[in-house]
Amino acid sequence: MSDKREFWFVVGSQYLYGEEVLETVESRAREMAKELSRSLPYPLIYKVTAKTAGEITDVVREANYRGECCGVVAWCHTFSPSKMWINGLSALQKPYCHLATQYNREIPDKEIDMDFMNLNQAAHGDREHGFLAARLRMPRKVIAGHWTDKSVREKLGSWMRSAVGAAVSREMKVMRFGDNMREVAVTEGDKVEAQIKLGWQVNTWAVGDLVREIGAVTEAEIDALYDEYTKLYDTATDDIAAIRYQAREEIAIKKMLDREGCRAFANTFQDLYGMEQLPGLAAQHLMSQGYGFGAEGDWKVAAMTAILKSMGEGEKGASAFMEDYTYHLEEGNEYSLGAHMLEVCPSIAADRPRIETHPLGIGMNEKDPARLVFEGKAGKAVVASLVDMGGRLRLIVQDIEAVKPIMPMPNLPVARVMWRAMPDVVTGVECWITAGGAHHTVLSYDVSAEQLRDWARMMDIEFVHITRETTPEKLENELFLADLAWKLK
Repeated sequence: MSDKREFWFVVGSQYLYGEEVLETVESRAREMAKELSRSLPYPLIYKVTAKTAGEITDVVREANYRGECCGVVAWCHTFSPSKMWINGLSALQKPYCHLATQYNREIPDKEIDMDFMNLNQAAHGDREHGFLAARLRMPRKVIAGHWTDKSVREKLGSWMRSAVGAAVSREMKVMRFGDNMREVAVTEGDKVEAQIKLGWQVNTWAVGDLVREIGAVTEAEIDALYDEYTKLYDTATDDIAAIRYQAREEIAIKKMLDREGCRAFANTFQDLYGMEQLPGLAAQHLMSQGYGFGAEGDWKVAAMTAILKSMGEGEKGASAFMEDYTYHLEEGNEYSLGAHMLEVCPSIAADRPRIETHPLGIGMNEKDPARLVFEGKAGKAVVASLVDMGGRLRLIVQDIEAVKPIMPMPNLPVARVMWRAMPDVVTGVECWITAGGAHHTVLSYDVSAEQLRDWARMMDIEFVHITRETTPEKLENELFLADLAWKLK
């Protein structure tokens, strides 16, 4: 995928209005793209004032071909007869946003005349354009309002982040070391279907290949990464050899990922043949650099972690692999506790993480693995789970509110996050289980449910959102209707 990311602004018109009007339309479109780009996460590049079917088709073909183009934003300043858009929009393979706006904010009471009306026909043109996209059943985002409004820019910026997530998804490669944890259902899935729908290339590399790479890491390489660890994290162990071994593992995994162009990886504690430790600190530090990770062979959550990190790029980067571990069910004071054996990304830490070493007590480990221990920060967030329903993929998103853990848990030597699930913990659990949500999720403070809905629409997969208003009865009915609709689709 191109490192450069941008979005193309295509403005609709026609030759009916004459050259002077078209020059004004182009001038205004260039101005709008330039000004919008100042407050958007990615540049909005004016491309063309399209007046014919050929111009529209040409710019769509170019957008499809150019890797740096992550999506197309369309607006009809004047009236653009939408039959001319059919061939182009039918061929569009990039995310599509219809910006329903107008150049002027207010109607100029004294100056308005037919010349003004002919030039400023967005209310006319956007509705014609909207009908055509509806007729084509296009996946699209519609954003309405004046282009200078903060809310419009925020919505457009949010959609851009979803589109970047779609671009990253289409180029996603996941490296698997070993298979899924034995007998686990939810981490399984159809990798062929995932590549067809999401673009993911999910393949396996032998653990022996990784062990050979681990053995080739030099002491100088380990020294450099160890120094980086000490700058970022506090050391709360005397077992420096364990930390250095994690550095050795991280360097080896990163070399293999980069060599193969992979943005995510998965492993399992049941297949560590020839490795002294399950990667803990190694996996955590790789995630802090934007790589995705999935434990127990969960390649779906590995890819989703990388995608959500890309969507939150430039924000706080606070998205992490997560697992629901246990509940606090004191009546009226219920919470979920999320953690994992070792591998939670430090991007979500409330304070500076500590490197600790402890026995793991599970899996093929000869020595105590080093890991980062910390509490997650408080704030509104989401947890997201992608599951294979057999015949289709379903993305389940639940709104949560993370809190400072209500107890210190001094003997729990792992990173942990405590939260209230919406609409409340007990009802939220009922809804999550009803929807088929996994125990592995991506927890994100940066990426919103709306952005994930937009992403699911771009990828043409089912989306389920559990909110403060969700009830088990409503959700069950929605899932029943969705099941029928997706089978017909």
